[in-house]
Amino acid sequence: MPLDLKSTLNLPKTDFPMKANLPQNEPKMLARWEAERIYDRIREAHKGQPIYVMHDGPPYANGPLHLGTALNKTLKDFVVKCRSMSGYDAPYVPGWDCHGLPIEIKVDDQLGRKKLDLDPLQVREECRKYAQHFLDLQRTQFKRIGVFGRWEQPYSTLDPQYESVVLQTFYSFYEQGLVYKGLKSVYWCIHDKTALAEAEVEYEMDTSPSIWVRYPLTSDPAKIDPALAGKKNVATIIWTTTPWTLPASMAVTFAPDAEYVALDTGEWIYIVARELAQQTIEKCGLGSPTRSPKEVDQGGETPSPPVIASFPGSKLEYATFAHPFLERSILGVLGDYVTLDTGTGAVHTAPAHGADDFATGVKYGISLHCDVDDAGILRNGLPEYNGEQVFKANPKIVELLKSRGVLLGFEKIEHSYPHCWRCHNPIIFRATEQWFISMEGKLPGGTLRSRSLEEIRKVVWDPAWGEERISNMIATRPDWCISRQRFWGVPIAMFQCEACNEFLNDKAVNRAVVALFAREGADSWYRHSAEEILPPGTKCPKCGGTKFHKEMDIIDVWFESGSSQAAVLGHEPGLPWPADLYLEGGDQHRGWFHSSLLCAVGAKGGAPYRRVATVGWTLDPQGRAMSKSLGNTVDPVEIADKMGAEIVRLWVASVDFREDVMASDELMQRIAESYRKLRNTFRYILGNLNGFDPGRDAVDFADMRQLDQYILLRAAELAKDVREHYDNFVFHKVYQRLKDFCIVDLSAIYFDVLKDRLYTSAPKSQARRSAQTALWRLGEALVRLMAPITSFTSEEVWGFMPAIAGRPGSVHVTEFPSSQDVTGALPAGFDAAALEADWDVLLQARSEALKALEEARIAKRIGGSLEAQVHVAVPEKLYPVLERHGDQLRYLFIVSDVKLEKLPASNGESGLTISVSKAAGAKCERCWNYSTHVGEDKTYPTVCERCSAVLAEIEATAGVR
Repeated sequence: MPLDLKSTLNLPKTDFPMKANLPQNEPKMLARWEAERIYDRIREAHKGQPIYVMHDGPPYANGPLHLGTALNKTLKDFVVKCRSMSGYDAPYVPGWDCHGLPIEIKVDDQLGRKKLDLDPLQVREECRKYAQHFLDLQRTQFKRIGVFGRWEQPYSTLDPQYESVVLQTFYSFYEQGLVYKGLKSVYWCIHDKTALAEAEVEYEMDTSPSIWVRYPLTSDPAKIDPALAGKKNVATIIWTTTPWTLPASMAVTFAPDAEYVALDTGEWIYIVARELAQQTIEKCGLGSPTRSPKEVDQGGETPSPPVIASFPGSKLEYATFAHPFLERSILGVLGDYVTLDTGTGAVHTAPAHGADDFATGVKYGISLHCDVDDAGILRNGLPEYNGEQVFKANPKIVELLKSRGVLLGFEKIEHSYPHCWRCHNPIIFRATEQWFISMEGKLPGGTLRSRSLEEIRKVVWDPAWGEERISNMIATRPDWCISRQRFWGVPIAMFQCEACNEFLNDKAVNRAVVALFAREGADSWYRHSAEEILPPGTKCPKCGGTKFHKEMDIIDVWFESGSSQAAVLGHEPGLPWPADLYLEGGDQHRGWFHSSLLCAVGAKGGAPYRRVATVGWTLDPQGRAMSKSLGNTVDPVEIADKMGAEIVRLWVASVDFREDVMASDELMQRIAESYRKLRNTFRYILGNLNGFDPGRDAVDFADMRQLDQYILLRAAELAKDVREHYDNFVFHKVYQRLKDFCIVDLSAIYFDVLKDRLYTSAPKSQARRSAQTALWRLGEALVRLMAPITSFTSEEVWGFMPAIAGRPGSVHVTEFPSSQDVTGALPAGFDAAALEADWDVLLQARSEALKALEEARIAKRIGGSLEAQVHVAVPEKLYPVLERHGDQLRYLFIVSDVKLEKLPASNGESGLTISVSKAAGAKCERCWNYSTHVGEDKTYPTVCERCSAVLAEIEATAGVR
């Protein structure tokens, strides 16, 4: 019976599927990991190793996962997994921010008028349910994309223990004298009826009225400058884009060192800054007194009014002016904050409605009274605007100015204006009593500001520009307004004496309230009266009073999240304080990075992190921010359900997260194509390891074929590079290096060349075992190097790799391979550099040979490459390399024969000259190579001399002959 030649080939065989079916198979893997408690197993495997803590910045629990949060959480998963596989015990405790306005507003909308019938505890319960719903949803979605962590015991800002730590952190500030309650002009959202911190303010373009208004001088003009002695109708002109603040106007502020001029328009003399005089003339139409209105109407440029006096702004201090429509004297004051880039150099000052204005009011003893309520309604004003919301009052006040004859100029301008980052409505400044943390409060070694700046310099900022950014913010920020006028949060648990209004500052009382919060949560503040909470006999240390009421403002949610380092770290051995890494978006220099630093420096004396990494924004390919209205969003959950979470993870790995990153469905499709190539790399490896037992069949490095040695040396370099990239968190370089190695070094070269040896050699031959050993070592290295990124696929591949005694059941419990793990032990005196130099020449020769073969194919001189004989004319310098490996060249070029010709040294050729012709002989029916020896072995008459020897070995081993 004739021998079936195909059955003698060692064709690839594996149950590892070509088609991944990720959407169907990933949930099965998740269930397996859940059952095996994979996170606990990883922690146990690395017990006793150095600890590396990446502290999780809490996402807000008010919606499903979006691409930005998927990017964030996946990057953190990369960090934790690569630290674990680098020999660290790397815990990950996920967290959630569950308090604050967005949740309370959503609950308000859901409850509608029903909220009016609920007490604070009932409202808080509804908020808790809302936050818990989205916490649970996000937890499921984060797990779906392969993020490992302590999911059954996360942290959340609504946990009683967490709330108690927030309060304890507040008390730490208060007991050190860093907290005060006082009247200040603060950012105020009239939609949400609460104060805002700087971190809760963002700027958007807005259209506002721009007006120039006359303020007549009522004091003696001669005191300003002698040239004005006896002059009538002297005035200054203020410019503002907030007409609604004019009812609160108490002063006009001038720049003390700027030069001011008096412009004589004939009817009026106007005092403005010299630098802004021409601009004011044009905006207010202040023509020459010598031109009649008729001449002005006829067109032409308006000549500037003559300057009749000039003087420094300091001369205007304590001058008095008339309010444009109220019976009120307006004081002339000085302020270094007056700029000369726009306006008139005369700034109308309303202490109730601006931070600088408020400070000026305090300095000059001007009234700080505010007649705007928490909803932004003007109170106690003239009929024209009383009872109007501030922004709706603008046109009515402009009309009032017109009717009083004091409006000198009007236009609409589009400019950047502060908005509430939660509800995105324009906000105002409003003077209210709030709780503040003083940036100049004293700490050991300096102030809160100076100590924070010192700590910033000890941190590694990634990218480096983050240091300057947060330093500038800390250096220039005002005192931190930490109070909010809402229900859903941690209350500022302070007791105020009803007799003298003094607040208690008793450490024993404070500790008791912290313990109460730890037992019952912050709800206890609403559940119990002051008498029930305070120890019996508590007295006011100032007046001896025994009646107290509770402060009902809540703490800024940024203070809450900034306290996470104190709530999560330092309480158990595996979670020390401070964290090794914080990783969040670039906006967190004013947010979580910022508040965490202040909370930690104030309460613990140091920065809460050793390194801070910043993530860019997710944009579409046109560079636009993603939004539902534009229809350019990419839903990571949808991608996971349709294409697999592995595609989302590979996308995250493919981008440099420090920059703004692009995403689209098309980009995800391209990532899926790259994934298929990586998967095919593993399938090739696994298919050719069928029947290979490393303990029995592995070949020592010294005995391997040189091509196999070369590829393992290349893989060892790969492993070294990838480990360094992981250490530096440059995951896009990890991705690129691995992808290039799989596609170029392996698929395009090594796998291509290796097929002949793998398929046609005797199954147990040294040549095939050498190749299989290389593939096994490549697979072992690649599956571990890819595991932090392709967590699902690496685990799947791990289950198909040849079994080894003592091998862990999960790739995620292992560590990255060292260079020796990749190559095995190198023989003493082995010259790796020489081998690599030879193969660099050989692979260049292969590249040139493939070009020549392609040209021959196009010219129809040959069909497949095995029909060819290649003639290589080699310069004398390169000839020894090709001659040493002459018997391997035909396999490297994938042709049937190679002839070498040494070029004389004198011909001047520096490169190879390659020609292609038809190979002599007949085609071997088994390996398809052409040979002149086909038919010489009568036992196997249709095969070449190489295959006849293999067939004889196969049949002898099988006992057939």
